This record gives sequence, structure tokens and C-alpha cells, in this order.
Amino acid sequence: MDKLKIGILFGGSGEEHPVSVKSAREVAKNLDTAKYEPYYIGITQSGAWTLCDGPGEGWENGARPVVLSPDRNTHGLLVLEDGKYETIRLDVIFPVLHGNQGEDGAPQGLFELSGIPYVGCDIQSSALCMDKSLAYTVVKSAGIATPNFWTFQADEKVDLDQFPYPVFVKPARSGSSFGVSKVSGKEEFAAAVETARQYDSKILVEEAVVASEIGCSVLGNDGELTVGEVDQINLTHGFFRIHQEESPETGSENSTFTVPADIPAESRELVQTTAKAIYRALGCRGLARVDLFLKKDGSVVLNEVNTLPGLTSYSRYPRMMAAAGLPMGEVIDRVVSLALTGK
Repeated sequence: MDKLKIGILFGGSGEEHPVSVKSAREVAKNLDTAKYEPYYIGITQSGAWTLCDGPGEGWENGARPVVLSPDRNTHGLLVLEDGKYETIRLDVIFPVLHGNQGEDGAPQGLFELSGIPYVGCDIQSSALCMDKSLAYTVVKSAGIATPNFWTFQADEKVDLDQFPYPVFVKPARSGSSFGVSKVSGKEEFAAAVETARQYDSKILVEEAVVASEIGCSVLGNDGELTVGEVDQINLTHGFFRIHQEESPETGSENSTFTVPADIPAESRELVQTTAKAIYRALGCRGLARVDLFLKKDGSVVLNEVNTLPGLTSYSRYPRMMAAAGLPMGEVIDRVVSLALTGK
């Protein structure tokens, strides 16, 4: 049987470039080369697309310029070679891209134009989940609790007395806690906005929810969904921001994970059921990680949804799936199959 030609995109010009490279390394390590013929497309931080041998150290060296054709009659990659373009047909694309220009619907639009099946959420659900305020609005309309929140433009004047401090000030469209500040009073507000506006012109102010931080990995399309074991973030101080540690592979300076989460069975079931309901309400497909707050009264509140969660050696999504009996290689097989068959 012929191998599936799979294009694996990684890197990107956004702030989560280094995380994406590490995720791609883990995908490469667990990809069954008896089934797949991988083509690694690395996107540099300047936005250049290159065809390389893999996401290892120095992947940019010797890489060839490449583009993904939006023309369905030229199905796949166009590789620049000696002043001419060589065509490589792809069967499926796995965008191992995080954050802006990765999970926000932009590359998904290109994949739709190309006509090539791709892993993960479509344009609409990617864009919706990337904007936390829009995700909250949709999820709240589905009858699921969200934090109270406010949005405004970075240069807009805001009544600082309206907020129930402490609050979190965030870029509305970013990931991995980039640009996030906890604000205890209005005297800290302006500095927090300046931090957030480095990543987005739309600012989100969110009430601080007193609760445990819980995560649930979800896999599937419209039909039956698979969920991983629930995890729990244990904080000693501050708030969770593991991808911004100097060496996240060796752990975080303020957080550890418990998988499975040390919570009652009924709470575990509620988290998983709610995560699936949120996934469906937002139109997610393929895979996503749904982060929730579990309050002392046993209720749950949405935190955020990551439509292409980290897949690094220290990331939460693969840990939760592995704890449920789905190793990374099987997760890859499942999401590729979902992309190709739609079910």
C-alpha cells in the first residue's frame, strides 16, 4: 500500500514559534514512517516557508523555498529548485502551528483553497476559539458558565472603577499566557494594557475565578468524541504560563500537573461532559484542549479552548491522552483519519 504523503507545517511568525518547533519534533518522533511519507514545511520567524528534512536543530540550514499551492489543479507543494518549481502532491496536511497565524483560521483558509484535507478545526471554529471574548459569547449562549468579561481597544478610554478587582488583563487573541497580567487595582491597569497590546489591539478584561484549573483533551468530529484523562494544574504562586519558562522540559517554577486530576468522580465526569459540550458548541473538529475552572461548589466555568494544543514532550494534551490509553502515535493516526474521512 502506498504511504500517505503528509505535509507537516511548523514554526510560524507568531510568538509561539519555539513551542511549535518542539511540538513538531514530538510529532516527528511518533510518526509511523511505514504509513506516512512526511514533508516538513518549516515557517521561519520572518514568515518564509521552507521545505526541510525535519524540525531538528538547525532545520533552516539548507532548506529549500516552498509554497503551498492554492490552485486545486496544482495540488500540493511548489518547491523552488534551480529556478524552477517542482510539484509535490500531498494527501493531507498536519498544521503543527500554535497561536496567531496558526490557530486563528489564517492557514486553515489556505488549506481550504488548496482543497487538501487538513488536521484540526476549520476556519470558523479556529477564529472563534482564538478570540476568547467570542468563544465566551457562544459558550454562554449554549448555557455553559464563563467568566464575566469586558473588551475594548487598546487606545480606548475605560472606566477603571467598573472592574471587580482582581482581574486578568489579556490580549483577546493570543495563547500560552503571552501578554497576560493579573491586576489587583486600577493603578496597575495601564501597565497591563501596554503588556497586552504587544500581542493584540483588542484587550480582554476577565474576572478572576477562584477555582482549580482543570484541563480536558478532546478528539473527534461531529459524532462520538474521545476524551483523555482530566488533568489539574497545581500552582504555588502567580498563574500558569509554562511555555514561557526558560526550560519548560525540566518543569515549571510555579506549577505542577496531576494526571488524572485529584478530584471526585462526579467532578471528573462533569468536566469531561462539559468539555465535549463546549467543543461541539464552538464547532471544533479533529482535536482541541478545553481548559476549565472547577469551583469549590463543584460547578465548572470555561477558561479557554486551544484548537491546536501543544504537542511537546511536556504538553498537557498528549499527557492526558496517554493517561487514557492513547499514545501519541495513535493520536496522530486518529486525527489524520478524521481529516481524511470526516469521521
